[in-house]
Amino acid sequence: MKKLQLLLTVLIAYHLSLVTSLAQDFKFDEVTYTPQQTTFRLFAPADAKKVVVRIYKDGQGGKALKTIKMTQIATPHSDQRSEKDGLWTATAAGDLMDKFYTFDMGRGECPGVFAKAVGVNGKRGAIIDKEKTFPEHWCCDQHPVIKSPADLVIYELHHRDFSIARPDAKYPGKFMALTEPWAIEHLKSLGVNAVHILPSYDYGSVDETRLSDNKYNWGYDPVNYNVPEGGYSTNPYDPYCRIREFKEMVNALHEAGIAVILDVVYNHTYDIEHSNFQRTYPDYYYRKTADGQYSNGSGCGNETASEQPMMRKFMIESVKYWYNEYRVDGFRFDLMGCHDIETMKAIRAELDKLDPSILIYGEGWSAGACALPNEKLGMKANIQQMPGIAAFSDEMRDGLRGPFSDDTVSGWLGRLKTGKPGQFTGDVEVESLKFGIVGGISHPQVNMKKVNYSQKPWALEPTQMLAYVSCHDDMCLVDRLKASIPKLSQDELIRLDLLAQTAVMTSQGVPFMLSGEELLRTKQGVHNSFESPDSINRLDWRNKERYPQVFKYYSDLIALRRNHPAFRLGDANLVRKHLEFLDAPSGVVAFMLKNYAGRDDWRNIIVILNPKRELVTVDIPKAMYTVVCKDCEINEDSTEKIFGRRTTVSPQSALILHD
Repeated sequence: MKKLQLLLTVLIAYHLSLVTSLAQDFKFDEVTYTPQQTTFRLFAPADAKKVVVRIYKDGQGGKALKTIKMTQIATPHSDQRSEKDGLWTATAAGDLMDKFYTFDMGRGECPGVFAKAVGVNGKRGAIIDKEKTFPEHWCCDQHPVIKSPADLVIYELHHRDFSIARPDAKYPGKFMALTEPWAIEHLKSLGVNAVHILPSYDYGSVDETRLSDNKYNWGYDPVNYNVPEGGYSTNPYDPYCRIREFKEMVNALHEAGIAVILDVVYNHTYDIEHSNFQRTYPDYYYRKTADGQYSNGSGCGNETASEQPMMRKFMIESVKYWYNEYRVDGFRFDLMGCHDIETMKAIRAELDKLDPSILIYGEGWSAGACALPNEKLGMKANIQQMPGIAAFSDEMRDGLRGPFSDDTVSGWLGRLKTGKPGQFTGDVEVESLKFGIVGGISHPQVNMKKVNYSQKPWALEPTQMLAYVSCHDDMCLVDRLKASIPKLSQDELIRLDLLAQTAVMTSQGVPFMLSGEELLRTKQGVHNSFESPDSINRLDWRNKERYPQVFKYYSDLIALRRNHPAFRLGDANLVRKHLEFLDAPSGVVAFMLKNYAGRDDWRNIIVILNPKRELVTVDIPKAMYTVVCKDCEINEDSTEKIFGRRTTVSPQSALILHD
């Protein structure tokens, strides 16, 4: 029995080593076309009884034009397993340009895991001429220069949210909306220089043959990871259209100096049974628990196994493909805490070979327990093991606005003695905000024992922390303020909204905002609007005229950050050297960026954040100061001066001074 167990252990180890070798060598080119013939390749089980590829005229319907049996690449008549076990191939003679194909190994047809073009609803892969997907001037497209992630201001948007209610949009809800002059002008005048687009690959919850139904979804239900979503194109039936229009969008944003960040969701699939992963190599790509059940760390019914050699290879090749083919500039990893650390490090290393400035950040948590232990996963607490990768700071977010778990409990912004009592009170709120201001690094003036979620700093550098107060998957800022602070007047709402963003934009992390916040966006109080209608999710562009002071403040605030390197030092040692917190009344946060921080033109910059309903007085170093932010207005060219050791700050607002 012991010999049998030993033999079994050796065989398993040998098989894993072979799969690892295959993963290293295998290129995810499932289709290689020439006018004379097309070669198909597929990673599928070595013991599959029958693997075929079918050729179709159209992207849906109709009978197969031909069915070709695939052959496993193996060593014939050998007792030893070939290192190419798992790789199947077939060659079809003739010119198959603009035809469609599927693979089938007995669990249902699919386009394979790395289809690069598909028909409607992504059911069949497409054989296309890549040259026809290039928009005009694509050859001249260039990635924006990103010297440091700290220089970015990231604007998260959903294609449909952003443009569906815009009266002058020619392509509402489409990729092409972001090529239109009104869209580019808005983004440029706001001052953001990076657009984070919610999932834009082919996803499953919207039927592309029934777009007139106007069914809405965020898109966190992946089907074909490496093809743009047809519902955002003007013609989902045409495989070329979605690819070309995505590239036109990227090109237009790049010409405006705006980077494009793609939201990638490798942690789970739409479902298991119908996924391309399961239909080509059952159970290889998914984790299971000790009792044999599918693990559900994603909260969506499954979690992928990033530690598997071919899944790791798939993720690496996928991000490289989006960078090379579509020229995206960065990646936001959904539920990064589901992926193993080694895979995330391997992705960083491979992208560094292409361009070290490619941004990688993600959610440093999972939605449930994963089959791997937390110490092996890309959790926020493990960010120090992943240099060059950033995570969202829920410490800062919830310190500002209150806990994610209860929309009615206010945070630091609600220090009005009118909200429900909760865990975010007193020093916890203040220290959590201070932790966000320094960029999640260790700082001698931040007491980590009082920070809400983390008992020790998790960022090595401030560029590893994303500073934000709201994003797509929670109440937007306006709704949260209304829900957590009863009887809030419109004036107070605006003041607190601007104050929250001032904390974000003057922090040393990478600032991130949800689209529409500059328009006082509301989702009518809906917390999780992933499938709510347009009436809930759309931006109300009328607010730009209703509340011009809000957009102006946001624009001026972003310009202030852009114009002054003191707010974006990008180095932990420089932050500790130049950022000093000042004594302030309880609940008020004040800090100074001193001694020409970052070689700024201003010698000392003081930022005071006051969430209270009353005016407060704060002691400051004695000097002659110029006031550049006061009473919810920013003016870098201000001539207003104050002199002395003390200053007052208006209720629910920020004061920014410099000497």
